[in-house]
Amino acid sequence: MRKVSITTRLTLLFAGTSATVLLGLGILISKSLDAHFASEDYSALEERIELIQKTSIESTAETLPVKLETALKNYPGFIAQVTSRDRGIVYATEKFDFVLPNTIAKTTKRFEWTENGQKYRGVVYRSPPGSRNLGDLTILVGLSTLIHEHFMGSFTYTLFAFVLGATVLCGLLGWWAARRGLEPLRAMSNRANTVTGSHLHERMPVESVPVEIADLAHTLNAMLARLQLDFQRLSDFSSDIAHELRTPITNMMTQTHVTLTQRRSNENYRDIMASNAEEMQRLARMISDMLYLAKTENGLNLPSSEDVFLDKEIEALFEFYDALAEDKIVTLSATGASVIRGDKLMIRRAISNVLSNALRHAHPQTCIRVQILEENSKSIINITNTGDVIPANQIASIFDRFFRSDKSRTRPDSEGVGLGLSITKAIMIAHNGAIGVTSDNDKTTFTLVFG
Repeated sequence: MRKVSITTRLTLLFAGTSATVLLGLGILISKSLDAHFASEDYSALEERIELIQKTSIESTAETLPVKLETALKNYPGFIAQVTSRDRGIVYATEKFDFVLPNTIAKTTKRFEWTENGQKYRGVVYRSPPGSRNLGDLTILVGLSTLIHEHFMGSFTYTLFAFVLGATVLCGLLGWWAARRGLEPLRAMSNRANTVTGSHLHERMPVESVPVEIADLAHTLNAMLARLQLDFQRLSDFSSDIAHELRTPITNMMTQTHVTLTQRRSNENYRDIMASNAEEMQRLARMISDMLYLAKTENGLNLPSSEDVFLDKEIEALFEFYDALAEDKIVTLSATGASVIRGDKLMIRRAISNVLSNALRHAHPQTCIRVQILEENSKSIINITNTGDVIPANQIASIFDRFFRSDKSRTRPDSEGVGLGLSITKAIMIAHNGAIGVTSDNDKTTFTLVFG
């Protein structure tokens, strides 16, 4: 089924609305005219009754028919019947059948009827007992509406012709207005056709469009900005993945080729295989982290939701990292308690990533302090270590994928691939939370806020 364009819909709407309004106005005028003509006809009939009454008072029984004939003959379309209780029909218009109007006149004073295909309006008057001359008179008068019907027929024809012409004109004007009004949409459509993966910088025109369409343009521009940012992040992510995967694979390939150049002892082969196993373990961990990060950032539902006691989770992590802290001559300290709703494993991983990062960069003989707070219905975890300060120009990038700090904060024994803090940020967002960092005066504090 072919879809109807907005221009066609608006054109039909304009034309239909105009036709409806004009027809309604025409019907209202027609009814008003008909009511006006009826009022004039009944007023004229009342005047004829007064004339007949006056004539009957001024005439005798013998002269009344002649005087009525003389008085009423000059009114075209007018019929009358005068009857007396004593003498019967005193006067009646020739060649007219008064049976139907007399029947209707028994129940109402003003009435309408149709005789030989022609419409009449009538009025009946009955004089009270004791009237002069002929005694009780019954006067029935009627007036043909033929003149009015001719006028109303001509008016109706003119009205329909005008409505038809006005509808066509309004339709054409509506089509023109719709075309002009939708021109900004066509401009936006043409601009959208130029948007490609290599031209995501294109934006919809905003200044040259009406206010209603400007809101749409702003929304589309915001969408394009997000797409451009996500596309850039995806491109950077792909480059980072290629770089990160290339190094261990190159190392394994180089080491394997060198090994194959000559025969070696079993001990040498064992060392080489152990080295390759470490590289493959690093690759496996990197791929696992990337898959986990992709699932978390794509807004997947939390695997489970339960009450998580933050103090108990940190206590468990302290037990896990106790040996590493002892090896680095670093102490661990925690204060406060709070309970949140979320996935326990994901929350533990987020805290573990920050805590392991703090252990990695803490100076020996210092203390890593974990503080749990509750403020404004939010649970906050501050993890502070004493160590090298993060440069201010790196603060904004520290949560990016594969981020590497400068050499002053890099340890030779580090096994990280630069995804830990990115995973932590994704977990916090999945829990409607946020993560931030401050670093100065040899103190670095990561703040995890659970909303």
